[in-house]
Amino acid sequence: MPSGTTERTAERKSQRHLLYHRRETYAEKLDRNWAEILQELRILQTGLQLIAGFLMTLPFQARFTALDEYARTLYLVLVVVAAIALLVVLTPLSVHRWLFRKQVKDRLVASGSWAAKVALGLAALLIMGTSSLIFDVVLGRWQSLVAGGVLCVLCIMMFLAVPAAISRFPEPTKLPETETAGQEQAAEPGQEAHQKPAPHDHEAHGLPAE
Repeated sequence: MPSGTTERTAERKSQRHLLYHRRETYAEKLDRNWAEILQELRILQTGLQLIAGFLMTLPFQARFTALDEYARTLYLVLVVVAAIALLVVLTPLSVHRWLFRKQVKDRLVASGSWAAKVALGLAALLIMGTSSLIFDVVLGRWQSLVAGGVLCVLCIMMFLAVPAAISRFPEPTKLPETETAGQEQAAEPGQEAHQKPAPHDHEAHGLPAE
């Protein structure tokens, strides 16, 4: 690899480290990660509950008896997938109860991350399957296959291709946070007392920049 490319890669990594540097302990990092995972699981749970509720009410509709063998099989498969997805989303709750106050939150965060990934994949299957079932009942078999195929491609793009593409975008070359972090890193311990105080404050507090 050329030396210029290596230097640019190292510089981007250094800028990313400075830009996203957080003043937090390992326990605080785990707490933040767990809160973010819970928010993701809440969003997944809401969508899964809506789809599962829709599927559970279908057998009580008068037109459900007119479904052929293919549509009934697809429906039963979707019911099983919805049930598994809800169980996966609720798994972190059970894990949290069992591991509560055992000081193993790193395992809790790892299990929550796994549950979010699996539930997202199951949600994609439900989106494709439910839409295909609706198209099969309303329009026909080939229309349902087309709709399922199109949604399959969209799910792959949105859940896999788009995140992978975003992760490859280079970081900004110059941001105020990067400059502030670089100044803090280069400053000597004795230089903090010589910083110019703010116009509305005549005492140097020595507080780190946010």
